[in-house]
Amino acid sequence: MAAKTTDFPVKQRQLNEDIKNGTFKHCYLIYGEEAYLRIQNRDKLVKALAGDASSMNFSRFEGDSIKPGEIIDLAETMPFLSDKRVILIENSGFFKSGCAELADYLKNPSETTFFIFAEKEVDKRKDIYKAVSKTGFEMCCEEQDEGTLKTWIAGKIKSEGKSISPRAVAFMIDRVGTDMSNISSEIEKLVCYCMYRDEITEEDIEAVCANWLTNRIFAMMDAIVEKNQKRAINLYYDLLALKEPPAKILALITRQFNLMLQIKEMSDNHKNNSAIASAVKLAPFLVGKYVNWAKAYTRQDLVEALELCASNDEAVKSGKLDYVISIEMVIIKFTSGK
Repeated sequence: MAAKTTDFPVKQRQLNEDIKNGTFKHCYLIYGEEAYLRIQNRDKLVKALAGDASSMNFSRFEGDSIKPGEIIDLAETMPFLSDKRVILIENSGFFKSGCAELADYLKNPSETTFFIFAEKEVDKRKDIYKAVSKTGFEMCCEEQDEGTLKTWIAGKIKSEGKSISPRAVAFMIDRVGTDMSNISSEIEKLVCYCMYRDEITEEDIEAVCANWLTNRIFAMMDAIVEKNQKRAINLYYDLLALKEPPAKILALITRQFNLMLQIKEMSDNHKNNSAIASAVKLAPFLVGKYVNWAKAYTRQDLVEALELCASNDEAVKSGKLDYVISIEMVIIKFTSGK
């Protein structure tokens, strides 16, 4: 992951201070790509402001069909036996398409109403974003860098009364990816698996944690071989949505075609699966899949696939081609008819 400047740690401390001291702004906007952090901070605010999501003074709205007039009418309604009314608005699209009516209201909202907005994407040019920034609080929950993720993983495992080495943490990130929700789920599995031991090791991670990236690459290669272009492209976009670097995806696709070529040549020379597995250092049960994949291509097809992957990689590195498009080109070429 590329290093980048971020104000997330500062914003997180400010939000935590608001919650700790009970000094709340009238509107909060929690947004960004990292769903785990969005949901975590959304729930912290709801609990701190409303106490309970079942409270009579708590209302939740979601989706792009929300009517701003109804929100404003509710905001102007006095809370029942409380000094706060809390309105949670999620995935509204207001911060992408704009909402002048609500933006104007947020400049001078009711003293008893508190807004929490949770959105994946925002356009900072919109009036509603500017209104929240000026009178309230906004925080971008972006993808965390590798150093932050390592610290977070070690901290979560320590809170469960267990330890993990820096090397094992790095192995875990490489195996399960950088999505914090996925990592959190895998940590729960590891803690249960290592219930009677104090340390979580690389062997435990290998045994318990699904290699989600490899599984998706395999599914995408299945779709490519079957010439199911729509499914292959959708799986590729899933990988991008999970924040997997395109460079890594292209490298893994290249590896699959390379293995297919090697295995096809050995299979054509009547090598058995056990000998092939030993030669290419694959688990024996995987060799059959590669043999079947390779049957869909001639040797020349696979050579051309490797040449296209290599030329696209070079074009990207020289600035002539975008990585995302370069992989689309490979998928489209090898899912099209002859």
